[in-house]
Amino acid sequence: MRVFVTGASGFIGSALVSDLVTAGHQVVGLARSDAAAAALAAVGAEVRRGAVEDLDGLRGGAAGSDGVVHLAFDHDFSQHEAAARAELRAVETFGDVLEGSGRPLVIASGGPVGSERDAPPASPSPRNAGVRAALALAERGVRSCVVRLAPTVHDRITCALVAQLAGVAREKGVSGYLGDGSNRWPSVHRLDAARLFRLAVEKAPAGSVLHGVGEEGVAIRAIAEAVGLRVNVPVAAVAAEDAGAHFGFLARLVGLDMPASNRLTRELLGWEPTRPGLIDDLRSFCDDSRSAV
Repeated sequence: MRVFVTGASGFIGSALVSDLVTAGHQVVGLARSDAAAAALAAVGAEVRRGAVEDLDGLRGGAAGSDGVVHLAFDHDFSQHEAAARAELRAVETFGDVLEGSGRPLVIASGGPVGSERDAPPASPSPRNAGVRAALALAERGVRSCVVRLAPTVHDRITCALVAQLAGVAREKGVSGYLGDGSNRWPSVHRLDAARLFRLAVEKAPAGSVLHGVGEEGVAIRAIAEAVGLRVNVPVAAVAAEDAGAHFGFLARLVGLDMPASNRLTRELLGWEPTRPGLIDDLRSFCDDSRSAV
């Protein structure tokens, strides 16, 4: 297959490009910068210069490909609405090109919860519009698929969400958790996530929802303990009434219990996560001065 990938130089996208190339696919990666273009070319991908806001560029990339994986998304919370609007426009653009072709469009979303058949909790997040638009394309002859990614996508170098918790721990002098810390976050290694996106573009059925989840749930206290070890601060419970002052914008996430199953995804695609778990990777941070955490 010839696969057009947006977000191709990102944390998951760069791993996906390498996985696709290794599996024998041709890859066209969208690159905004010279550095991104050089990184893509170095692993054998064709480069298409442009940005996700360039809809003509997206049309061209999709038209010349056998399928699309859309990973580009600006995760700056202060720009969330603008990023969600850009994602919706991108999905609609890809839909117009792929309509009636049976070609795949795979996009990423957050919010794995329960099983793949469970709808995520009602949310005002504007990003939901892009997810709904992608799934609706199945009725228009597009083999569309949504991969709900665990909030903690990691490898032995970094995990963005945990890095933010580590920043809080450094600032406050304590690595905190709420209650008894038994609430859980799902996680997935970025290489396992990349392989899932490759399998999805190869064979996921139209309208399918997949869970990019390697571990169903990792206790927040275990994460806090690993962070405390990494930044050399004590670990302690934070009172619920102090959560906002301590964790800032992360307060709404730290107390959530959101285990998620991957059973249906594994059965559907034969995907089996094999890489290290989150705590194993966090422990490796403690011995690696290159860590971004």
